[in-house]
Amino acid sequence: MDKPTIVLGSKSPRRQALVKELGFPVEIRIQEVDEIYPEALSPRDVPAYLAELKAQPLISALKSNEVLLTSDTIVLLDNEVIGKPTSEEDAIRMLKKLSGKKHEVITGVYLSSLEKKIIFSAITEVYFSEITEAEIKHYVSTHKPMDKAGSYAIQEWIGFIGVEKIEGCYYNVMGLPLNRVYAEMKKNFMR
Repeated sequence: MDKPTIVLGSKSPRRQALVKELGFPVEIRIQEVDEIYPEALSPRDVPAYLAELKAQPLISALKSNEVLLTSDTIVLLDNEVIGKPTSEEDAIRMLKKLSGKKHEVITGVYLSSLEKKIIFSAITEVYFSEITEAEIKHYVSTHKPMDKAGSYAIQEWIGFIGVEKIEGCYYNVMGLPLNRVYAEMKKNFMR
């Protein structure tokens, strides 16, 4: 199988590590964009919209045998988009909202070669047990989840003690639905 190079448009160390595990050659190219979406957009459509937005400044530099991959992940609680926290207090507030509830983690993925583009979203339902304020404050102070949607990473301490169960892709909660990305790469971009 001829494997194209994945051009990953992400500065996220988690996404970079995940993509490298898929076995493709990987190159990182980053161009900052303002992650602003139309207010009228359905919350479930926000990640795919932002993934495509992140791809726009990178598409023109694509070469043959390269596939651009950009993505965006949100946490959705009761139809409210929970983004990245702006402060430690904001992170604590977000985690208190998630405590004892089910929420969705939605990742939008944009894949593009010179010939074709694929856009999709993956949804994973995450069930949190009740987490005390002391546990939340400990997590925020020790793990600094400022760059994480919903103020948490499932693969860190809060995931160990707070996540009762998930329905869907575990890696999606980490930031990239690897099974679906690989399937789309194989179906659409490999010869």
